[in-house]
Amino acid sequence: MRTVINGDENIAFRNNADMCIGTGRLGLALTKEYLEQLRLVQEQIGFRFIRGHGLFTDDVAIYHEYEEDGVTRTEYNYTYLDRIFDSYIELGIRPYLELGFMPEKMASGTQTIFYWKGNTTPPADYKKWTDMVQALLRHLIGRYGEEVYDWYIEVWNEPNLPGFWYKADMDEYFRLFVETFRAIKEVDGRFKVGGPAICGVNDEVWMRRFLEFCRDSGITPDTVTRHHYTVEFPEHDGHYDYSRLEDPDMRIANLQSSRDIIDSFDEFKGTPMHITEFSTSYTPQGVIHDTNLNAAYIAGQLSRLGDMNELYSYWTFGDVFEERGVPFTPFHGGFGLVANGLIPKPVFYTFAFYKQLKLFSERCVHRDASSVIVKSESGYAGILWNIGEEDITREFSLAADGGYTLITKTVDEDTCNPLKLWHDLGEPAYPDEKINALLRDAAKPLIQSSTVTAESRADIYLTVKKHGVVYFELRRRTFTPDRGYDYDRAVSFH
Repeated sequence: MRTVINGDENIAFRNNADMCIGTGRLGLALTKEYLEQLRLVQEQIGFRFIRGHGLFTDDVAIYHEYEEDGVTRTEYNYTYLDRIFDSYIELGIRPYLELGFMPEKMASGTQTIFYWKGNTTPPADYKKWTDMVQALLRHLIGRYGEEVYDWYIEVWNEPNLPGFWYKADMDEYFRLFVETFRAIKEVDGRFKVGGPAICGVNDEVWMRRFLEFCRDSGITPDTVTRHHYTVEFPEHDGHYDYSRLEDPDMRIANLQSSRDIIDSFDEFKGTPMHITEFSTSYTPQGVIHDTNLNAAYIAGQLSRLGDMNELYSYWTFGDVFEERGVPFTPFHGGFGLVANGLIPKPVFYTFAFYKQLKLFSERCVHRDASSVIVKSESGYAGILWNIGEEDITREFSLAADGGYTLITKTVDEDTCNPLKLWHDLGEPAYPDEKINALLRDAAKPLIQSSTVTAESRADIYLTVKKHGVVYFELRRRTFTPDRGYDYDRAVSFH
């Protein structure tokens, strides 16, 4: 398959793969390995925002009540929150504020979700809720200054699912949204507030009803948010969930349907859409997350998610995560880009490659179902992926003249597969540091290079094995040998 690229193409492609990343509940940011994993991710990828649950959950300890003179009074404690957010900012990432879940003393009921028991009922007193939100924002402004206005705010998480919002009560969520929205704008109109943060069930109905409610209430959300997962209902076995991937075109079409609903309202046409969670499997024990297939499938998603979304946040950066309890093994199907033991999974490099592509150039000259290529003054860069069962070889004929270096970075089941090594080692549940170091060594792309001399065109051949992802650069080569040094003599000397 020969693809001719003239270099003057200008194809629509918005690469925001580094815009936002998900996290386990915020309280986990007080732990050592959590911060080590986030540091690794930030050093090699560098996301702008981070979003997670549990901002108002009791382990972060913001909301408190006490009795004085027979009256119940309220006070707030930001000790842990400041420690968490200071750590984020030190690592070059800013919070995407998801407002949830409900402090136990403020909750109207006892329904909770997850191992860590986040309360998912409405507030018993909406004034106490909005007072808490406003106090938080004023505290953040005082500590971090006007940059806080550039942070995003999302009201709750997945209210269309009864586990996340009591009885999935749409009208009650709309009340929460409008009262929270108005309270935030009362503090400062520059804050960017969005919702409804829905996932899956009745998404089109919820999206349309939410926007009708906002219109009828005379409010304009700054963003419209939803989630995006791409597997069928899983089969559960022991600690693990096994799921079949859905057709990627169908899943993208589902996102486009939300974009079309937003744009069907004159009041909201063009409002930014944020995917505040996306992945393949939606369970924290989804075995696909650890595989090379996951890396290849997500590569295809990242090539298209910018078509209708300004922001899309992979769920999550690391496997310090406890929705269903503490994991039993390092490769347990966790959501993260990084497995416990600081072991990058193949999908880690999918994001690293898209970040490298963005740094190389934002002018796209080619995009199809299994590749994307950009061009700059120094040459070309691209990403190829293969979610099929057979190896594929692509030939690209690129407009070029002169000497170039071709560099490839390959992630596939043969070259970057810590999961296989862990399996071959006997699947140790609690590997020591020697084994973790070996697994980290196995979790690196294969880097290869060659030189290319072009007279008007450079023809390059790139093989992508099944479930593989390949990043390449064809970069202009400046040859500056030192006096007396002859590479060919050096490597043939005997």
